[in-house]
This record gives sequence, structure tokens and C-alpha cells, in this order.
Amino acid sequence: MTSETIASDVPSMAEPADPAHAARNSLVINVLLVSTFVVMLNETAMSVAIPRLMQALDVPASAAQWLTTAFLLTMAVVIPVTGFLMQRLNSRPIFILAMLLFSAGTLLAALSPNLAVLIVARVVQASGTAIMMPLLMTTVMTLVPPDQRGKMMGNISIVMSVAPAIGPAAAGLILNYLDWRWIFIIVLPIALSALALGYRLMVNTTTPRYAPLDIVSVVLSALAFGGIVYGLSNFVVPDAPIPGVWALAVGVVTMVLFVWRQRGLEKKDAALLDLRTLKSKNYTISMSMIAFLMLTMFGTIILLPIYLVQVLGFDTLGTGLLMLPGSLLMGLLGPFVGRLYDKIGPTPLVVPAMALVCVVLWAMTLLGVGTWWPYILVGHLVMSIGFAFLFGPLFTASLSSVPPQLYSHGSALLGSIQQVAGAAGVALFVAIMSSQSAALAATGQAPLEALAGGIRLAFIVGASISLLALVAAFFVRKPPAQDGGWGGGH
Repeated sequence: MTSETIASDVPSMAEPADPAHAARNSLVINVLLVSTFVVMLNETAMSVAIPRLMQALDVPASAAQWLTTAFLLTMAVVIPVTGFLMQRLNSRPIFILAMLLFSAGTLLAALSPNLAVLIVARVVQASGTAIMMPLLMTTVMTLVPPDQRGKMMGNISIVMSVAPAIGPAAAGLILNYLDWRWIFIIVLPIALSALALGYRLMVNTTTPRYAPLDIVSVVLSALAFGGIVYGLSNFVVPDAPIPGVWALAVGVVTMVLFVWRQRGLEKKDAALLDLRTLKSKNYTISMSMIAFLMLTMFGTIILLPIYLVQVLGFDTLGTGLLMLPGSLLMGLLGPFVGRLYDKIGPTPLVVPAMALVCVVLWAMTLLGVGTWWPYILVGHLVMSIGFAFLFGPLFTASLSSVPPQLYSHGSALLGSIQQVAGAAGVALFVAIMSSQSAALAATGQAPLEALAGGIRLAFIVGASISLLALVAAFFVRKPPAQDGGWGGGH
């Protein structure tokens, strides 16, 4: 069987796959898992490199921050279009395109002579990264039978949790001994190997069909998702080139127009991002919980290093190493949680796990200048266990609740919401921390006490919101097997 095998050779998920097909499907998914791990590893690696880059390239923090902002913006703009791409193209050329973009961006980054070229390189990298996760999700939903999806989503949760966690720790280790370019030099051969492996082994798993591209929707999508992510990311940045509040306003207005246009195009099956996925109550509830978890996780990821470095006096490498065990534990638990999902469904898993996350968030409202660092380690470990029992089951329950013909749109919408929620988490937690710290400092409190007070208030807000997610957890259900229509759990 050649690599150009078309989707008609892929057995329906309702049919028992023969051993040859099962082995081929497993190979395709493993190639995608490895490749997605590589691109997501890079997504968070730059977070600890910005201070070094400011010094090496002689640029201010406001300029260097565009390395992160441009990456997030590109992800927010490209992900909504992936639903269209996966309808019009076979999965193999989409995979090759994604890895080519990522590899080209990595090479350009390694050779960048200045900040402007490095930002362009990050945009190219992000274009490939944005395609990989929806492609992986859609492929899994297409190839894996419903009774085995929990186990496979558990494997995906390894990619989602371990790769972003290893990124900052690995970058911190590299920067301790080598030039910043080595962050990209080390990743490049891994990316090229994944591309070569996929070129040889990847096969087509979807049936392309004609899907019109609505240019107006593309423009509205870019302004809506890009504006919201940029606005949230720069909401508390005083010297941003475009004030965050203006960008957020433009994003919200164009989002309303985008949704209105998609609802009209759905009647002709011509929507860029088909919102009929939201007809599934289970998908909507699960996606809402995922949005909260991303908001909390990214808010915690940004605040804990600030607390550890500026309040407790940790260095960058020590901070990364302290947070690494929890993220590794989350990844190791993924397959185990997936097998449990296949046996007992999501509700017995997500309710106690969400309660666990709530408890840790409320515990973090007690952080102070004298908190013993092992408490932070234990808290992060416990929260990571909670996340491990949440992400895989929620991904499986949400995407299994939409009809097969909308898998690509469900994956794209889920990815878009993740980006927006992550940006919102960072913006919300940092804004609360900054304003409360300034207010406490104005009353005469010592700088460290004021900063710790700002961090405590941010966690109070996050912990309060978590109670809503805990209520939602009781309504998540395991959908029955789909028959191609609007199945159960809606």
C-alpha cells in the first residue's frame, strides 16, 4: 500500500478493522503524535528565552514580547481555517505542509540576524503548529472506534501536557550553557526527522470534498480571533503598538459578525467554521470546561514562575525544574485515565478531578513571602493530577458528541477556544496581580508583600470561577456511538 492511499481504503469506525488496517491506523496516529509533540515543545520554549534575547539583540521588552504575541496571533488566525483545509485536502499533504512550515520557520529562527526576522520565523513556525493539533484530533476521531477513544485521547494528553512543560525547562537548561540559537538548532533535526518519517509513513485518512472558501469569513475570522487574542495578551501592556482594549473591542465586534455570517452559510454547508457543533449540549459543556481549564492552567503557568522568581528568589532553571514533575505526572497518567474513560465514562472522572483543582486553587490564595517551596511543588503535583483526569475525558466526550461530518470543525473550534482561553487566563491573572500589587504598594506595603498580595487575589478570582466549572462537571456525559447523524448526548 502506497503513501498515496486514499480515504476510501480507511475502514469506517463502525466497521471492525482488519489487522492490516489497524496497524496502519496506529502508525498514522503515532506519526502525528510524535510530530505534534515536537511542534508543541517549541511553543513554550521561548517563554524563558526572552530576557536573553533582549540582551543579545539589544531590544526592549515591549519589542521582544512580539515573539510570543506574534506566535499566539498566528495560531488564533490559522486554527479556524483548518476546518476548511481538512475538508478540501487529504490528510497527508496537510501533514507535510504543517511540518514543512514548522521546519522552515525553525531554520529561519536559527539563522535570524535580528528581531524582525526572528518574529517572521515564529509566525512561520506557528502556521505549522496551528495545523497539527486539529489534524491529530480529526484523524483520531475518524480512525478510532468510540469504545477506544478514551485511551487514545489519553495519549494525546501526554503531548498536551508534557511537551509544553518540558519546553521551558529544556530552554532554561540550554540557555545556561549555550547561545539562544541552540533552542532552534536542537529542535530542527528532530522536526526534519518527523517530517521524513511522516513523508514515508503517513497515509490519507479523510475523503476530500468540495468546500467553498468564503473570503469574507476568513477576514472576519482573522480580525475576530486575532483581535481578541492580541487584545487579551496586551490588555495590561501600557506601551503596546495597538492598545489592548481597542484590539479587544474590534475582536468582539467582528466575532459577532463572524458568528452571524457562519450561521447564514451553514444553511448551504459553506461555513468556514461550522457552529452546528454547538447544537450538542455535551460538546458545549465539555468545551466550556476545557476553556476554563486552559484559562486556569495558563494563568497559573504565568503566575507561579513570577512568584517563585520574584518573591521566593528562584532562578529560571530552578523554576522550570520545580514545575516539571507535575507536568510529567500529568502526561504519565494520560493513558491510564484514557482506559478508565473507556470503562466508566467521563462523569466519575471529571467531577472529583475538578473538585481537586478547586481545592488547590483555593490553597494558592494563601501564598505569601514565607511560604515553604515544597508546598508549591506538592500543590502543583496535585493540580496536575486533577488536570490529567480532566483533559483527556473532556476532549473525548466533546468531539465524540458531534456527527462525523463535523469532526474537523469541532476540532478547529476547540483549538480556537483554547487559544482565546489561554490568552484570557494570562491577561486576567496578570491584570489582577498588577493592579492589586500597585494598590497595596501605594498603602506602604513592602514590594514583596504587595506582589504576593496581588498574586493571592488573582488566585482568589481563579478559584471562584472554578466553582462554576465544578457545577458544569456534573453535566458531562459519555456519548453513545455515532451513526453518522446527530447522535446521543445532545
